[in-house]
Amino acid sequence: MTTSPLLPNHLGGQWVTGAGTGTPLFDPVLGTELARVSSAGLDLAAGFAFAREQGGAALRALSYGERAALLSAIVKVLQANRDAYYEIATANCGTTTKDSAVDIDGGIFTLGYYAKQGEALGSAHALLDGERIRMGKDPVFQTQHMLTPTRGVALFINAFNFPSWGLWEKAAPALLSGVPVIVKPATATAWLTQRMVQDVIDASILPPGALSVVCGSSAGLMDQLQPFDVVSFTGSAETARIIRSHPAVAERSVRCNIEADSLNSALLDPAATPESEAFGLLVSEVVREMTVKSGQKCTAIRRVFVPRALFDAAAQAIGAKLAKTSVGNPRNESARMGALVSQEQKASVIEGIAKLRLEAEVLFDGGSAALVDADASSACVAPVLLGSRQPAKARLLHAVEVFGPVATLMAYDSIEEAFDLIRRGEGSLVCSVYSADPAFIAAASLELGSAHGRVHAISPDVAASQSGHGNVMPMSLHGGPGRAGGGEELGGLRALGFYHRRSAVQASSAALDVLAASAVALKL
Repeated sequence: MTTSPLLPNHLGGQWVTGAGTGTPLFDPVLGTELARVSSAGLDLAAGFAFAREQGGAALRALSYGERAALLSAIVKVLQANRDAYYEIATANCGTTTKDSAVDIDGGIFTLGYYAKQGEALGSAHALLDGERIRMGKDPVFQTQHMLTPTRGVALFINAFNFPSWGLWEKAAPALLSGVPVIVKPATATAWLTQRMVQDVIDASILPPGALSVVCGSSAGLMDQLQPFDVVSFTGSAETARIIRSHPAVAERSVRCNIEADSLNSALLDPAATPESEAFGLLVSEVVREMTVKSGQKCTAIRRVFVPRALFDAAAQAIGAKLAKTSVGNPRNESARMGALVSQEQKASVIEGIAKLRLEAEVLFDGGSAALVDADASSACVAPVLLGSRQPAKARLLHAVEVFGPVATLMAYDSIEEAFDLIRRGEGSLVCSVYSADPAFIAAASLELGSAHGRVHAISPDVAASQSGHGNVMPMSLHGGPGRAGGGEELGGLRALGFYHRRSAVQASSAALDVLAASAVALKL
């Protein structure tokens, strides 16, 4: 039997094919082998050095405005190749066209956003952080805090669920900052990341060494990191612990950003009724979050909190909408939800559902419906809504994240209890609040803000314009405390801070005037 060709890596300014037979990538619906990846035999030390010394120096020589122009050029290349990316996403990720857009067009949109943000920074090469501060009575000697690009590389170890957006939401602020990027995509869906990088490299937009991709094993990547490098990881809490304990982070103080597990919540105002708009908005959003990308989003709703009196009504309404969700081959237009990315992920989801069922009842199980152009051997899993009328007595429901089309409906008796139950998630990326009362939304935001990276309030007046509980917009923060990893990404120009070093320049007013001529004030 012949094996698929190995996808080449790009490292050290050149394309390099890994050694050995590699690891196969599969179509999660059809089960066919698509390609193989391998990072075996790569000279990682030389590749990182090339990126750090050649790519970094070339990027830093450009102004923010010039680097923004590079991002704009990348956007044009990616837009020109969108059809190919959609074909790869369907084959390798098992996503419908609509779900692929969240990843592909979402990544391109984020690049475009940072291109515009960088253009506004103009010809500067550094950022001024705040106003000057007098050091004494005589104003001649002052302090100016300044941000300058770190003289290292940015290593991205990414998750399988967003091979496009996961790359560009990190790479856009890194490249705009003047920091070269080395991305290690998750193996299962590495093809899309690799192809996008290939298109950008072939277009000769970036300086050599500014963008690299390593597909396959991550072995040895962390060993290459030096003190001025940064690493950003998206994935499991278990792998996050390994990264945090690696000598590069623990001993060499490599700056580290982590996005890990997250038991995101949806909260319904206790004043809501089954006929209220807030109730309907919650039902629609829960169904959307359970089914978009088959629930494989780090921001998806996992726990749904409603007043006890509305538990049965919510269960019935959510189940009725889920029953209309056809699952199967994304190539068939009648399939509204595609597959999980792999058989391994399918097994993990089935195992996770079994764990949650130890503390919850099944309110809806779409598994009895026939799959569209697919069979039981595929990686398709139908939506499952679980429920708990006594969530205060549960432990697993607030600790286990099932990364698929699964959510748990939970009853609460008081809003104070609801807040407490939500915080049992020990830190999440996002919590959405559904209410027509601005005062309730404000109070809930103050209660829940410290436990979440984002509070997404959906009220009737913003129903048509709100961006969605699970959609990460580049102008807003992405990240979360505690279980969610403690990291921060995006948030507009705030994202540049991860790739810069802050220092205080204590000097005469005359010297600071000269410094200011080559910098621009950072306005958040």
